Amino acid sequence: MSELSVEHLLGIKYLKQNDIDVIFKTADHFKEVINRPIKKVPSLRDITIANLFFENSTRTKLSFELAEKRLSADVINFSASQSSVKKGETLIDTVNNILAMKVDIVVMRHGNVGAGVFLSKHVNAKIINAGDGTHEHPTQALLDSYSIREKLGSVKGKKIVIVGDVLHSRVALSNIFALQLQGAEVKVCGPTTLIPKYITSLGVQVETNLKKALEWCDVANVLRVQHERMDIKYFPSTREYTQLFGINQDILDNLGKKIVIMHPGPINRGVEITSAVADSNNSIILNQVENGVAIRMAVIYLLAQQIKR
Repeated sequence: MSELSVEHLLGIKYLKQNDIDVIFKTADHFKEVINRPIKKVPSLRDITIANLFFENSTRTKLSFELAEKRLSADVINFSASQSSVKKGETLIDTVNNILAMKVDIVVMRHGNVGAGVFLSKHVNAKIINAGDGTHEHPTQALLDSYSIREKLGSVKGKKIVIVGDVLHSRVALSNIFALQLQGAEVKVCGPTTLIPKYITSLGVQVETNLKKALEWCDVANVLRVQHERMDIKYFPSTREYTQLFGINQDILDNLGKKIVIMHPGPINRGVEITSAVADSNNSIILNQVENGVAIRMAVIYLLAQQIKR
């Protein structure tokens, strides 16, 4: 099995095309493992992994924890809301105290952009970025690309539109990097207030008409509106947002072709997407969840191979 060219998974922008190929090939193997009656392999029996979540998470945290346990690693879970961070402890002190317990890999979600990069320069452990602010969420982009490849045969040459709150989304940026690296065309669609000004400099086209965007694409990756990151009003009302940018079955039926629907979760049903669409044959949302475990197993396994014992 080939090796990764990076020592940490801090963001897709640090990866090469070959890294993605290696991760996908490894994930293919682990996907077969997690569909066996006995879903565990002893690959990382001597590895200890700490999950540090300074922001709330359900799917990502559970997915990483399950991936780690499937690989037989020892797992420590850390929640900032119940820790000494509340008493003013710094990030480096928190992590160094955890590393003193002989932890090999740190999976971290943090509200500050670049927290993973900062950490990788100051501590002696492998760092996996599970989301840093509105910056990157690399494992989500990898599992999204992997799910597209599984459904459509390849990512190269496919047309992907990312719909919704691109401005506050770390998923969007990681997806743009990952899709372009694999030769896909990418557009974004949403209210102009929720599209970052710099986005066209990344080689991404902007489409503000949802119908046109869906007619163009093979895949629509739908993002939720992240109200928790908004300090001002970006659009008049949720109802108006849904009317202009919400995807329902009528819109899909009138396209004259079938497109793939994705969503990184959590879903605001009835806002950016209706239940009928989320649960339809067009949707690969549950495949994304399953593939998330295989992709995270692959990333953890490949980084663990670099650890010198």
